[in-house]
Amino acid sequence: MADKKHKLLEVKGLTMDFGGLRAVDSVSLEIHEGEIAALIGPNGAGKTTFFNCVTGIYNPTKGDVLLHPKGLKTRRLNGLKPNKVTEMGLARTFQNIRLFQEMTVLENVMIGRHCRTKSGIFRSIIRDKSVREEERQIVETSYRLLEKVGLEDFANEFSKNLPYGAQRRLEIARAMATDPFLLLLDEPAAGMNPQETDELVHLIRKISSEDKIAILLIEHDMKLVMNISDPIYVMEYGKKIAEGTPQQIKDNPKVIEAYLGDDDDA
Repeated sequence: MADKKHKLLEVKGLTMDFGGLRAVDSVSLEIHEGEIAALIGPNGAGKTTFFNCVTGIYNPTKGDVLLHPKGLKTRRLNGLKPNKVTEMGLARTFQNIRLFQEMTVLENVMIGRHCRTKSGIFRSIIRDKSVREEERQIVETSYRLLEKVGLEDFANEFSKNLPYGAQRRLEIARAMATDPFLLLLDEPAAGMNPQETDELVHLIRKISSEDKIAILLIEHDMKLVMNISDPIYVMEYGKKIAEGTPQQIKDNPKVIEAYLGDDDDA
């Protein structure tokens, strides 16, 4: 089924060395439109390093990161700065929340729109009609995103005052403000209670179905992963050791040995 869908992200033989340490070892994967994919593995498996290579924080030692936007030519992301990667349509959240704590919830989302604005410095200074119109659209779009993640009532609250789970959702709204077609979520459920996790699952499904955004997530919550993912990729010690459907991953002896443990843990 997946091979009939348009391939959005293609990672081939990705390798990342830090001195003598090989953190990611020749990992390949593909993300197609409409997919919610998961990248799992024990702590230290290289998952976040993989994300950092894909999103321009690191320039990989070897391999290719290729973006295939629908209707546009393929772009190689290796060596591009993170803001350029974002402009290409790939957005991410981080394991450690990176909100602007002293800004309001709405302002945090508005900052995400920055890469889609057209006003230059001069026009921003003179604040002509087109600049004012663009600012109005930014506020409207940002507020709609807050409605989508259920935070519209907190629009004027400082982000630091939000509960933990709400801060996670705000980070997702800010990433979506960049108009991505592919969203990378780094441990979005980390630190959440069961109710917050259920809300997150609902939100991820909504983003996938309503906004037609493909999603790749790193996550340790196996119940969430098995519940929501289509393809699952498994890493251990920097290598990809398995890929498949949730059931195939659950039944894979390599995965059970490396990560999942017995059925009670899965």
